[in-house]
Amino acid sequence: MKHLAPLFSALWLTLLLAGCGSTGKNFPVLHIGNIQNGVTTQSQILDWFGLPYIEGMRNGDPMWTFQFDSWSAVGDDKSKELVILFGQNNVVKAYRYASNLDE
Repeated sequence: MKHLAPLFSALWLTLLLAGCGSTGKNFPVLHIGNIQNGVTTQSQILDWFGLPYIEGMRNGDPMWTFQFDSWSAVGDDKSKELVILFGQNNVVKAYRYASNLDE
């Protein structure tokens, strides 16, 4: 039975590591409070947050999503998402930020 201890340890470590992961692209949150509807430009968003994880369209308007999710077999799941809808002249029309992180 003694020779099985390393095998069980290796199996436990493999299961632990397999239970961890992430999706999206981590992004800074420093400038979330600086976003203003009708004022902030697409260029400013690029400077502050980098390239979006997802680009799309909503009713003909560009929409960018910045998203990061991570999970672990031991510990809490972490998530943050910033969705920005641009209107005319590539100015922020509306945005939404949600997170369960203490940042």
